[in-house]
Amino acid sequence: MRRRRQESRWIHRWSRWLVAGIALIGALGTGYLTIAKLTGGGACPTEGCDRVLSSPWGTVFGLPLTLFGFLAYGTMLVMAVAPLLVNVDQNKALRQKLETWTWPLMFMLASAMLVFSGYLMTVLAFELQTACPYCIGSALFALSMFGIILFGNRWEDLGQLAFIGLIVGVVTIVATLAIYAPINAGGSPSGEVAGQAGPPITTASGPAEVALANHLNDIGATMYAAWWCPHCHDQKQLFGAEATQALNYVECAEDGQNPQPDLCRSKPEITGFPTWEINGEFYSGTQSLARLAELSGYSGPTNFQR
Repeated sequence: MRRRRQESRWIHRWSRWLVAGIALIGALGTGYLTIAKLTGGGACPTEGCDRVLSSPWGTVFGLPLTLFGFLAYGTMLVMAVAPLLVNVDQNKALRQKLETWTWPLMFMLASAMLVFSGYLMTVLAFELQTACPYCIGSALFALSMFGIILFGNRWEDLGQLAFIGLIVGVVTIVATLAIYAPINAGGSPSGEVAGQAGPPITTASGPAEVALANHLNDIGATMYAAWWCPHCHDQKQLFGAEATQALNYVECAEDGQNPQPDLCRSKPEITGFPTWEINGEFYSGTQSLARLAELSGYSGPTNFQR
């Protein structure tokens, strides 16, 4: 019994520091991914991570999902260290008040993060079917913080705590399903086409974009891409939804829609996505519409919207 009490005192003494450390690491990781995503830099060291961040689940309200992760970790970090920054000898009342207020808030935030991470792990396993070290690490962080907060404080009413956790979990999963409802309802352009389609194209095409796409198709220009590639999605966004449908598009990812990986592998010039083949020449990377017009000898309207 004495040994158990000593262990309990140890976890109570260090729980906030442990939560703060995990939250700091999580904030640094998600902050890095957010900056890389917003600036168009290379974000992930693995293909699986790129697939997740460029998938429909990687964006919430038009913003990278990692930004919301950064805010969650940052909030947890602030709440964990706030009482520790108060000198207990000089202002014991303030420190006690911060302790009283932040513990339930930390528990609620950790519960929401744990439920949301569980949903994303389900998506990762059954929808995207890929491995993302950052995503798995973040889920383990959420689980660790939840466990430390649960056992690292002397809760007076565990029944009330369980009720709060249940309410937060239900609200979180309902909100999550509502946010991602458009994906589940019709994330694929055609319900009859098997395979991954990638994020939906949210931009509209103008007459110039449609004319350029038709011209590229007429001369046999080909865009080699992968559904999970963020730069490929950027290229489609430049054309818009209608014009993209007119492009001669080759899907190189084996789990994409109408994939042709053997054709992509047969062309050694393809070293990254997207790659354009125009009049026998290969051009790697996202190309501006003006550049594609120049390379293809396009002579139609050039008042491109983007």
